[in-house]
Amino acid sequence: MNLQPKDRVAYAVQWLRSIGAGPTNELCHDRGTVLSVTADSAVPRASVLWDGETEPRTVGLVALAKVGPNSRYCAC
Repeated sequence: MNLQPKDRVAYAVQWLRSIGAGPTNELCHDRGTVLSVTADSAVPRASVLWDGETEPRTVGLVALAKVGPNSRYCAC
């Protein structure tokens, strides 16, 4: 996936299903903004500032999906 800083993201539906997160799980509704991407390691990662939080979190790129401006809810 080609994520860039300032892209809006959510957790990917496939990843949510793989961890058993159902539609009522809070993770399904999280949205955030990519601050930076580190692709030089064995596991590419992104630093994401999730809406409503003050500290960014590091997340593997396989767990993220890019969302558009009208993507308010996920289909998990």
